[in-house]
Amino acid sequence: MLAPAISLARVSTRMVPPGIASPYFPLPIPGRHDPASGVMLVLPRARSPGAASRVPMTETLLEAFSLLGGFDHRLLQIVGLSLRVSLTALAIGALIGLPLGAWLAVADFRGRGAMIVALNALMGLPSVVVGVLVYLVLSRSGPLGSYGLLFSPPAMVVAQTVLVVPLIAAVTRQIVEDAWKEYAPEFSVIGIGRPQAVRLLLADCRFSLSVATLAGLGRAMSEVGAVMIVGGNIDGYTRVMTTAIALETSKGDLALSIALGIVLLTLILALNAAAYSLRGWAARRGG
Repeated sequence: MLAPAISLARVSTRMVPPGIASPYFPLPIPGRHDPASGVMLVLPRARSPGAASRVPMTETLLEAFSLLGGFDHRLLQIVGLSLRVSLTALAIGALIGLPLGAWLAVADFRGRGAMIVALNALMGLPSVVVGVLVYLVLSRSGPLGSYGLLFSPPAMVVAQTVLVVPLIAAVTRQIVEDAWKEYAPEFSVIGIGRPQAVRLLLADCRFSLSVATLAGLGRAMSEVGAVMIVGGNIDGYTRVMTTAIALETSKGDLALSIALGIVLLTLILALNAAAYSLRGWAARRGG
């Protein structure tokens, strides 16, 4: 008989002696005799989560490499969507962040220091906060709710763009400001104004600024919180690498999570290697 108010099973001592298995508990059960009621109180052993579905790690790794080597359709779909969303956000972010950072580097106005501090602070803006703000703007009750962008790839592009712009603008400002300090006397002699100086400095620092854009791409591709909120992580529609890794790990599909993690890590390492090589090549070319 099972007691309705407690999780302990009350079984006769003659039926379930201490340490003997029962039909309800296939493992030996530690018991305690209750002298008041004359029954044995037994408690089922706690089992670790997923004990029945444990898979050897080597088998999981082999399955992950099999997904990569076999160009699994689901894997390619997730990676392709991730690249499209992140590259689109990078293009928009570069169009906004590069001129903004260059203008802030050469401009001289009251409050410039406060604006630089705010821009640097926005580089560490939590992605979940961005996700909530974009969600509020794109929801049905928000100012852009009539466009129906919520839970779609364009909403994810908007969120990633908001995250990328401060990073690109802040790095651009630092690079262009260093060049401005060097070229400002020559520009003033030949009569080049600040707006024209922005264009010339962006062109002159293009190789160094590629580091800023690659850093922005890495920030966009590794983001999970904002795209999870505004995209909804819909299978086949808004599921990107980072959100898929989080979901599949919680479901126990470690093979797909590891395969996606390998792809993401490879892309991030390739971006950093490209940035390092490009900056070194530019230094040798200019030096």
